[in-house]
Amino acid sequence: MNSRCGGWICIFCFSLVSGSAQQNGPAGQPEPAASVSPGSANRRVTLDVVVTDKSGRPVRGLEQRDFTLLDNEQPRKIVSFQAIEGGTATADSPMEVILLVDQVNTAFRNVAMARNEILRFLRRNGGALGQPVSLVFLSDSGATTSSRDGNVVIADLNQKQLGLRSIGEYGFDRIQLSHHALRHFADYEATMPGRKLLVWISPGWPFLVGFPERERQELFDSIVAVSDGLRRARITLYNIDPLGIEDAVSVRTSDYKRYLGAAKTAGQADYAHLALQVLAYQSGGLVLNSSNDLESEIATCVADANTFYVLSFDGLPGDGPNEYHALKIKIDKPGLAVRTRSGYYAQPER
Repeated sequence: MNSRCGGWICIFCFSLVSGSAQQNGPAGQPEPAASVSPGSANRRVTLDVVVTDKSGRPVRGLEQRDFTLLDNEQPRKIVSFQAIEGGTATADSPMEVILLVDQVNTAFRNVAMARNEILRFLRRNGGALGQPVSLVFLSDSGATTSSRDGNVVIADLNQKQLGLRSIGEYGFDRIQLSHHALRHFADYEATMPGRKLLVWISPGWPFLVGFPERERQELFDSIVAVSDGLRRARITLYNIDPLGIEDAVSVRTSDYKRYLGAAKTAGQADYAHLALQVLAYQSGGLVLNSSNDLESEIATCVADANTFYVLSFDGLPGDGPNEYHALKIKIDKPGLAVRTRSGYYAQPER
């Protein structure tokens, strides 16, 4: 068993303490973002690309010549290419699945249901997992286990006691805490090699729009920092709503779609651009809701680890700090769908 609990416990405990401290500040003030120095980032961009057919099945056997990559509608040279088939990650290109149970934004009874569905997933194939799976609980304490043996993760899960949510049902405390945890999670995973599939089981934090104009620049800086952190850590984010059909008629399951396009300037920034569902879509992941079969939804997310393609290219420099660049990948074969990161924030040359 490979335990990574030390680093993640520190991340999540610190996140919650810091998030609670933020409650004493002005209501609605976003957490200060880490500054992004112009030209400080390497322009090499790595993309994890999932290609499916009309039935949603992954497509194998594609070659580099089948892909065309556009950066702000301009073709860019693919400088490296790797096809991952059958989940055959290597020491040079490791891969991990992380199941995160969000006890901060999820009611106790839904957390209990999610836990049972995770157990059902881990017991598939007698507990033999295709990739290492880690289990994380976002609460006022945390512990994780990383293993290819589902029975080991099950044993860890059975020892975990469910806690009651101690913060309010609404408000900026949950938003700030969630954003802070995600940022620190990305910072930690950026120190680890390979691709990570982060399956965040949660209805999401409060979906808010509108705030004082004076805060837009700070909020935009936070949007850039979260997007950049997920990209550098090679995290594909997935959202599974544990409320299932209970949430099927909620505006939460559809309103986020209005914000799938990135905020390109501070004037366009809105808290909705940091919604869990929006971040999942922009990372190339999935947003799954309105179903009580969480076991199958988890399996659908994890299946992305079986067959995908890793491309890299040198991004274009920005004309100014935090210039948004939209990405698009075209496949020279009809009837195929592509999922990957939707864009990145470029910095100018030094």
